[in-house]
Amino acid sequence: MNKQQGFTLVEIAIVMVIIGLLLGGVLKGQEIVKNAKIKNLENDFSGITAAIYSYQDRYRALPGDDLDTKTKARFGATIAGGDNDGNIEGVALAPKTNDESGMFWTHLRSAGLIDGEFDDDSLPGNAFSGLTGVSSENVLNITGGRTYIGFSKIPNDIASILESRSDNENPTTGSIRASKDANNTADDATYTGDDDLIRNVFFIL
Repeated sequence: MNKQQGFTLVEIAIVMVIIGLLLGGVLKGQEIVKNAKIKNLENDFSGITAAIYSYQDRYRALPGDDLDTKTKARFGATIAGGDNDGNIEGVALAPKTNDESGMFWTHLRSAGLIDGEFDDDSLPGNAFSGLTGVSSENVLNITGGRTYIGFSKIPNDIASILESRSDNENPTTGSIRASKDANNTADDATYTGDDDLIRNVFFIL
């Protein structure tokens, strides 16, 4: 009767090495995907900023805030405009019909500065399956009519990385602000805490 032989130490070592390589590859792949998403978000910020300045240079007004009579004459009767007061009114990530924060996207698309149909006021998505919006309304103590670009559904660790790359690592001050939750609740001065926390992140221009 043949006896069953177990694995030798060498065979076990080889298996462990293979498992380690597979786990390392998976973790490295996840890191690459995360970094690509962060880069995509930063590129979105840069692209939208460039589109705003191009629109201002071309028409001497902020997209969304551009005067109603001028947008109708420029883009057609169906393209509404704002009050030309230098601010983009409306909630950045949830604009209502005819809010300047919604017309912002219509104006940029009508001017050919971003992709999309000329009469489309829908918010574009971002790399983390959230939305992208723009406003000058007061949120998270961003006052004085300062225009900002907001991104929703940003994981806490990603918000912290964005902050460390470009700002002061404090979610309540500086050029990058982050809410404590999807309702734009103000936060304490740290990104430590729940890794499952999802934030809205705002880049001030």
